[in-house]
Amino acid sequence: MFYALAQQKIDTRGHRFEHILQDIETLNQRALRGELHISAVSIHAYAYLTDKYALLSCGASMGDGYGPMLVTLEEPPSDRQEVKKWLQSKRIAVPGEKTSAYLALRIFAGDVATMTIPFDQIFSTVREGKADVGLIIHEGQITYAREGFHLVLDLGDWWKSSTGLPLPLGGNVIRKDIPEKIQKEVSDILKESIDYGLRHRSAGVEHSMPLARGLDRDQADRFIGMYVNDFTVDYGPVGRKAIRAFLADAAQHGFVPKNVELEFVE
Repeated sequence: MFYALAQQKIDTRGHRFEHILQDIETLNQRALRGELHISAVSIHAYAYLTDKYALLSCGASMGDGYGPMLVTLEEPPSDRQEVKKWLQSKRIAVPGEKTSAYLALRIFAGDVATMTIPFDQIFSTVREGKADVGLIIHEGQITYAREGFHLVLDLGDWWKSSTGLPLPLGGNVIRKDIPEKIQKEVSDILKESIDYGLRHRSAGVEHSMPLARGLDRDQADRFIGMYVNDFTVDYGPVGRKAIRAFLADAAQHGFVPKNVELEFVE
């Protein structure tokens, strides 16, 4: 998404951007404290940020029939209702309690025992027996079988089959105390960066390879394609509907505040 911006391939209209690479839960927590002018955040976290931040219409990560996965070293049950019961007796390593992956897990399984672990340590946590199940995001969705794990449930697949909608995972937000004109300029600049990356895909993938964490180039390209696509350019009506449905379902269960009003910078 930010290849063109980082490599100065587009006009930034006099704005200077400092790129900070941190895992999503760290960014969620920093946004909750209002520390960052612009940030990627989990859609789950956004439910708690509406006083400080607005969503940019670009930059979404949507799992359209796929998404965060529950994996285990055991042989898991195959029936989804059995999976729900099975999870009640397991300890699950999760990548953060404000991640959308965690919220989707709670909507699916209810009150389960979890422990919060940095996303890139979840495989090792399960392997060491500290947790029975791992909730994996990022490249683990492609590499889990190679790592010796069995798939328990793909939460994006479950959500799509339940609602017919993609699972909203992440988005970009901007602080609302920034003047509206600048908010719109920044939104346009980020959208141009995403457009440029999609038009110059090979160069964009190459730019991302230092962060690929064990993926080869083809796997990295596949993973990027899962989460940088038409929804990333603009949520569109389907993406907006998906966020409303996800947060409304969560609110009905008491997992997020009720009546979260989405505010987009168009």
